[in-house]
Amino acid sequence: MILKLKDLKPAEKQYYLQHIIAPRPICFASTIDKAGNVNLSPFSFFNIFSSNPPVLIFSPARRGRDNTTKHTLENVLEVPEVVINMVTFDMVQQMSLSSCEFPKDVNEFTKAGFTEVPATMVKPPLVKESKAQLECKVLEVKSLGEEGGAGQLVICEVLMIHIDDSLLDANKKLDQRKINHVARLGGNWYASINESNLFEVEKPNTQLGIGIDQLPQAIRMSSILTGNDLGQLANVQEIPFVDASFVDTHLKQIIQYYSINPEEMEKELHSYAQKLLNQGNVIAAWQVLLAGL
Repeated sequence: MILKLKDLKPAEKQYYLQHIIAPRPICFASTIDKAGNVNLSPFSFFNIFSSNPPVLIFSPARRGRDNTTKHTLENVLEVPEVVINMVTFDMVQQMSLSSCEFPKDVNEFTKAGFTEVPATMVKPPLVKESKAQLECKVLEVKSLGEEGGAGQLVICEVLMIHIDDSLLDANKKLDQRKINHVARLGGNWYASINESNLFEVEKPNTQLGIGIDQLPQAIRMSSILTGNDLGQLANVQEIPFVDASFVDTHLKQIIQYYSINPEEMEKELHSYAQKLLNQGNVIAAWQVLLAGL
């Protein structure tokens, strides 16, 4: 399928983009107007764009069906402040309920069953049930267009962060496994980010990895190893040397059983190296692969 977006209706553009560009973090924004009316609403066109200065951007886009604007946008234009409250799985249904288009004088905190807590530096309240709240001042509101579906970028500077102690480890650092984020997908779909679906990818450090193009041909052209496997192997600063002190019982068995059939031995070595890579043991995987070169 090939789509030229200028030929699509606004709703069709949104459909494809929101399904493909996912998962997206959720900005659960509390705002207030000059009269003191509070609004609480979620937006998934949202992310962090700078840490120094600490800047977030979210977009309460113009409605596609009738080109009207949202109360959140109207509020930040009147009172340029916002609290962004983290959404976790245990509050996702309430969060969704708050997205209903209630009249302007209706408080979504009340409708969705959330508790207002006064902020420290801004006028809009915090959501007590959220485990992390970011108090922000609005630096700028940048319109991307005046048609239905056009984004309205609310550029915010974070002034203060409140973090529930339950998210911290023994060293007072955030423990990603405890946060249980919720992410937005397309249509009615969401994702729950919990320990069962978390994994770590080692970042390249200041030294450059050798790159997949520098892997030995037998490894690079493997019928067993995937692109992810090769990416792990190529994220070393140099191809390791054979370590004579490396002892592995299963490696010995592979060499003993398949030494008369080099093609089968290579497949077994690559399969075993892949298992080690899946366990995050890159050093051992390299030693296994070097045994077949």
